[in-house]
Amino acid sequence: MMRSLYSGVSGLQNHQVRMDVLGNNIANVNTIGFKKGRVNFQDLISQSMQGAARPTEELGGVNPKQVGLGMNIASIDTIHTQGSLQTTGVMTDLSLQGDGFFILRSGDKHLYTRAGAFGLDEEGILVNPANGMRVQGWSAQTLEGVSYINTSDSVGDLVIPVGGKDPAVQTREVYLAGNLDKRTAEIPEGAGPRAAQEGTWSTSFDIFDSFGNIHTLRVDFSRRTGEPNRWNAAVTIDPESEGTNTLVDLGAGGNNNANTFVVEFGNLGTLTAAEDGAGDRIAEGALRIQVGFDVLGAAPGADGAPLRQTFDLNLGEVGSVKNTVTQFAEKSSTKAFMQDGYGMGYLEGFKIDQSGVITGVFSNGNNRALGQVALAGFVNPGGLEKMGESTYAVTNNSGVPSIDASGVAGKGKIIAGALEMSNVDLAEQFTDMIVTQRGFQASSRTIQTSDQMLQELLTLKR
Repeated sequence: MMRSLYSGVSGLQNHQVRMDVLGNNIANVNTIGFKKGRVNFQDLISQSMQGAARPTEELGGVNPKQVGLGMNIASIDTIHTQGSLQTTGVMTDLSLQGDGFFILRSGDKHLYTRAGAFGLDEEGILVNPANGMRVQGWSAQTLEGVSYINTSDSVGDLVIPVGGKDPAVQTREVYLAGNLDKRTAEIPEGAGPRAAQEGTWSTSFDIFDSFGNIHTLRVDFSRRTGEPNRWNAAVTIDPESEGTNTLVDLGAGGNNNANTFVVEFGNLGTLTAAEDGAGDRIAEGALRIQVGFDVLGAAPGADGAPLRQTFDLNLGEVGSVKNTVTQFAEKSSTKAFMQDGYGMGYLEGFKIDQSGVITGVFSNGNNRALGQVALAGFVNPGGLEKMGESTYAVTNNSGVPSIDASGVAGKGKIIAGALEMSNVDLAEQFTDMIVTQRGFQASSRTIQTSDQMLQELLTLKR
């Protein structure tokens, strides 16, 4: 009789725990990044009244006789299913579609979260403004004006220097592409300005020195007299200014005081070779002509010589027609379509893409990577320990974090301007609440009925 009393007590106690978990789920129905809990029950020990017996030649087998002594909690699981995404329009709000966790640093301790309501603090560090924990990732490194991110390095704080400067980078590469009209007339010796203009195709493009000053690069193409498929290309820097000195050389270290090189085409209209001002010839691969000029207004070097800047004038690949200079019987269209220099600018804004790369937008029109948000994955996310403030900590059963970029090793993709909502389903929770309430009531009825039976026993003798 007493066993049913204690079975009923275990039912009351453990259904109350399940109700506690359901109440917590419902309370966090609007908590971003929240993952619901689930309680699983299992039976407790059973008291054996009689053991099992194997069959004999005369009799069959006998099953054991056992009386259960109640139930207890098998597990309280954290269900890491995907929550719905809500658009906010705030670029520092990040959500994850797929597996993974954002990494937060609190002192020397790393915590993990799905709640991506981030922002910038006074120092431009990407943080969770609710608790000041710093979002971890990889900062970009800049080499010769090119930014790159080493995702195999250890993670650290992400700094977005709003209002910071993007230093000027001098032009190192200029790319030409288009067509030189095969029908262009040769310029006869002693020709006047009009004939010279009709026989010349000119293109201009802006380039930058190391101070960020803009210079005008002009290339004048004209056919060489009596030499089919060969063109002179005269290069000048700032043609409208005085005092400039331009020299052209295919190899490094040249100083031939010549500003004209030769472009040679085959009978099929494609590039075959080029000769620099010193007569050096290149006839394979990418045709690059090195251009050097004095940077006016710069302090002279240790030898007293003016500061000299060089860049490569890229004509294209030998034999190619894509992004290269050609010679066909069609209107001339050769132009400089790209160069890699720029002036100084200020960081005006930033954006975060699906791989977590933070790209700075500068006032000089340059877009440069500033860093990348790191993600952590676990073999057993259910083994993480909740630490409050929508964060988790590593335990012995979660496994060590696998830190990678978005989309690597099963990590999900990052969506900026949105937040992941709670994965609590109210319909499911209310249904479980009804079932839990009925289980609790049934357990209480077990205790009440057992008490009535004990009362009957006590009234047998009056």
